[in-house]
Amino acid sequence: MAGDTAGRSAPEKAGNGMADTKTVVGVFGSEAQAERAVEQLRRSGFSDNEISVVGKGGREHKGGQMMGGDVSNGATWGAGIGGAAGLLATAGALAIPGFGPIVALGPLAGTLTAAAGGGLAGALVDFGIPEDQSRQYEKDIKAGKFLAVLKTSQDAQKAQHCLQNEGATDVRID
Repeated sequence: MAGDTAGRSAPEKAGNGMADTKTVVGVFGSEAQAERAVEQLRRSGFSDNEISVVGKGGREHKGGQMMGGDVSNGATWGAGIGGAAGLLATAGALAIPGFGPIVALGPLAGTLTAAAGGGLAGALVDFGIPEDQSRQYEKDIKAGKFLAVLKTSQDAQKAQHCLQNEGATDVRID
């Protein structure tokens, strides 16, 4: 029947045939939890170009372990979760006005760089996260927590499960 849109995603209803993209966000109490979540996401079939991580700056990689250090070494943070050919290629240490240094990996790093003047919450909104949640995530990061953010057209429930398995709190799908 012409015009029947039952069972199709919103973009498909609009006629472009693309799958609906979801944003899955998990808050982690430690860098190690966020690292394990990224590895589980990869093992579950999600790609590096879908996965982002952001946290308060000041990490340094040494012998496979993370320790406090100078934010200028933020790129090495990616080595602990991505290796030279993975997220390390997009790792960056950024200074957000009114916030301080952060380390960002993945597609979100580019958004943070472009929107740095608007603060962290503004950059998260630009990345597609609702404003009220973005403000809470900004508070979480200021408190030393880490965000794992996945933008995917794959199974968002599977991504949510991966994040929860590694101890994420406040896991949301938008």
